[in-house]
Amino acid sequence: MASTRDIRRRIKSVISTQKITKAMKMVSAAKLRKTQGTLVAIRPYSDKIQEVMDHLLSGGEDYKTPFLTPREEVKNILYIVIAGDRGLCGGFNSNVLRFAEQQIQATPEGVNASVLLIGNKAREYFRSRPQYEIMDVFTNIGDTPNVSQGKALSDYVIKKYLDGEVDEVHMIYSKFQSVMTQIPSAAQVLPIQVAEADENKEVHAETEYIFEPGGKELLDVILPKCVDSSIYRLLLESKAGEHGARMTAMDSATDNASELIDKLTLSLNRARQAQITTEINEIVGGAAALE
Repeated sequence: MASTRDIRRRIKSVISTQKITKAMKMVSAAKLRKTQGTLVAIRPYSDKIQEVMDHLLSGGEDYKTPFLTPREEVKNILYIVIAGDRGLCGGFNSNVLRFAEQQIQATPEGVNASVLLIGNKAREYFRSRPQYEIMDVFTNIGDTPNVSQGKALSDYVIKKYLDGEVDEVHMIYSKFQSVMTQIPSAAQVLPIQVAEADENKEVHAETEYIFEPGGKELLDVILPKCVDSSIYRLLLESKAGEHGARMTAMDSATDNASELIDKLTLSLNRARQAQITTEINEIVGGAAALE
């Protein structure tokens, strides 16, 4: 059995660790609220862009644009993999990275797959797997990505797509469902996928638009912004998932520390009781020897 001094030292160490996990939980909760607030704030903008784009495309005109037209032959697919810059967030990083590897391995035969990595954990994971072609790496995007970071990533991806270096662009990220649940997901961002209208559902337009100078010119402006908002939203959603996962992990670590402190305290009491019993026996034995 460990000595009382060793047990006290260990209890003190666990208490110090528990203070750190409590602080990290509070910090993650604050970051999560901030990221969720930003995510909620961009939704009206994204929804309005989608509404205008759907209205234009439902007008019956045939718009020829590379943002909407799939390539006749897909030869190169770019996967944007979003993970965290740090650990201590449970299985968040490992889950999304394993899912990304499964998606890449499912690429049709004869199609070249390359990856664009976001986050230090994604870089570390794929650099140890040389069989995958890494196009570029974006790290240290911060706890709440800003609009300029999302725009820089979007501009990079759009240029690669319009130059013909890639034929499709997919984002692999963690979908934020709740603080305790993040679901690894994949979404195609280029070419833009337009939802097919349901013929059995009557659509009543709340707004009648008058386009000037014309639908084609407006689409040329809207479509890149649609890609911008999609990429930025998925960045925020992945970051919200990371903060939620870290918050949950730190809460669990704090609870585990409390349980460990209780067990160590019980062990300390038992050790002290055994020590006292031993001392009493020695005193009784010594007294008996003097009689």
